[in-house]
Amino acid sequence: MRVLFLTDNFPPETNAPANRTWEHAREWVRMGHEVTVLTSVPNYPLGKPFAGYRNRPYQKEQMDGITVIRVWTYMAKNEGFVKRTIDQASYMVSSCLASLTVRKPDVVIATSPQFFTVVSGWAAATFKRRPFVFELRDLWPETIAAVGAVRSPLALRLLEKLAWFLYRKADLVVPVTNAFKQTLVDGGIHESKITVVTNGVNAEEIKPRRCTEETRRRYNLPVHGFVASYVGTLGMCHGLKTLVEAAELSRGDQSLHYAVMGEGADKETLRTLMVEKDLNNVTLIDGQPRQEAIELLAASDVSLVLLKNSPVFRTVIPSKLFESMVLKKPIVLGVLGESRRIVVEECGCGLGFPPENAAELVQSVRRLQSDPDLRRDLGERGYYHVQTTYQRRQLAEQMITAVESVCGLTPRTVEHSARHLDVGTGSRRHVKAA
Repeated sequence: MRVLFLTDNFPPETNAPANRTWEHAREWVRMGHEVTVLTSVPNYPLGKPFAGYRNRPYQKEQMDGITVIRVWTYMAKNEGFVKRTIDQASYMVSSCLASLTVRKPDVVIATSPQFFTVVSGWAAATFKRRPFVFELRDLWPETIAAVGAVRSPLALRLLEKLAWFLYRKADLVVPVTNAFKQTLVDGGIHESKITVVTNGVNAEEIKPRRCTEETRRRYNLPVHGFVASYVGTLGMCHGLKTLVEAAELSRGDQSLHYAVMGEGADKETLRTLMVEKDLNNVTLIDGQPRQEAIELLAASDVSLVLLKNSPVFRTVIPSKLFESMVLKKPIVLGVLGESRRIVVEECGCGLGFPPENAAELVQSVRRLQSDPDLRRDLGERGYYHVQTTYQRRQLAEQMITAVESVCGLTPRTVEHSARHLDVGTGSRRHVKAA
């Protein structure tokens, strides 16, 4: 089967949409499918082309057996709504044009959360008269309304109409949570064209390469202290002011330290708050390559996962949960809804606290700090569940089986052998076209 996949983000970018698409596409190639990814020149989150790339109208490369076509976009940092909107809209236009050059696929898949990407995917599928699959990673316009990025009632209504138009036009919708599925069903989308494929992880690739002491020294963290870390996007939806407030509440405890690694719209706000409060028990680290994020998580005692206290975030499952589970790190979770069900009830791999409640965050961290047996038990439970339920290979097979059914093909399993393509399992190999 020939798959055309549209995504605004793709490796060497390392955010959640990029990782999920790359890992799924790589598995599909192993199964014998031909996958073309239509994406932008890597620039997230700083809005500058990565080393070795130029922001040109059209360029092609091979990565782990995947044909990757990159198009020009207006590049903007992951902050500022207007510039980010222009960035995403420019990808929509460029990808629509570039899709005309792609050999006719059997199916077109487009992924959110960048919503204009899905518009482009629908347009490409319509032009090529092929099934259209909508991978739903965020609810629009609910998410941008929750963080206050758009306040105009008219604009929100128009976005909502566009979202439901795309849900109805899709031959298959693949939400990443059951809560998203319920929203679709409640809105009139027939359950038969919805297949939930959760986020997950390739557990064998999440391996630290340094010892804890070396990593802590590298980032000026206390070698013998108790470190609670947040690693990921520093966005408007994450409510990271709560972490700074927690650091202020526990400033008298010299044994407890907080670490924050990432980039995003709220980074400078966090830095300003830390300076204003004169905090020396929290370290803000610039965004790093994915392996460095893994090193920091591995060198931490607990993993912090936070979102703002909004009903819309009760429907999401942050992908950073699964990397923490692979590394056997207990999770302190400031999220309600489906994430709480997975972490606290299903897997039993962490402690929950009310979102944006700094006092409860501190209490949860201190409980783990004082109970090494509990930390070990939570970590082991998380590791077990990620190995049995949230392995990316099984999830990729689940998704492609649903896609094959939409295309009228009989699902089949192709032996993972060298006769298809030489695809690495531990690294991203780039071969640029001449």
